[in-house]
Amino acid sequence: MRLFRNSYDFNYPWEQVTAANWKKYPNEVSTHVIAVDVLRRELYRQGRQLVSERLITVQQGVPKWITMIIGASNLSYVREVSVVDLDSKTLTLRSCNLTYSNILKVFETVRYSPHPDDPQNKTLFNQEAQITAFVAINKLCNKLEEFSVQRFRDNAFKGKQGFDSVLEVFSEQWNKMNGAVSDSHSAIIHGNFDMIKNAFRNKN
Repeated sequence: MRLFRNSYDFNYPWEQVTAANWKKYPNEVSTHVIAVDVLRRELYRQGRQLVSERLITVQQGVPKWITMIIGASNLSYVREVSVVDLDSKTLTLRSCNLTYSNILKVFETVRYSPHPDDPQNKTLFNQEAQITAFVAINKLCNKLEEFSVQRFRDNAFKGKQGFDSVLEVFSEQWNKMNGAVSDSHSAIIHGNFDMIKNAFRNKN
């Protein structure tokens, strides 16, 4: 078994990162992810926790020596279960591969949480993957695990770049929306100031 660990910061608040996560794919950088399908979505703890299950379709080039072991197809499927917890302010995503799982098993855990140094403006990303190959020949087993770790590292870098581009666009839309809501509320209050003032007077 091999472990892959990764962590970095996003210069956006946790609320924006969590909301933008559902818009992460497709993007121009992470082209290996070609489809994301929602299988179920449920609310728990009086609406404070959202649990989602998704099927992720991945397509990427595979070396010939690997196709000799697992077959010729470069299309694979991943099951992901995510939990958004408003009380702990965490977004946790756990996933595992469904394709070729008898030969190679990958368990990945990703967590987004407010950055401890700047929780209002930054989000901390932590990622861990356990990669285990089940091949009779030890040399091939090690080689397959090493390749998978390197592929994971490459995709993690692309994923960071792709999500940064998505967050940039999403943040602009988020700020415009919040600004419009704020202006709307302000206009409503100013436009009805006399009515509000009279209502308080009548109560007294």
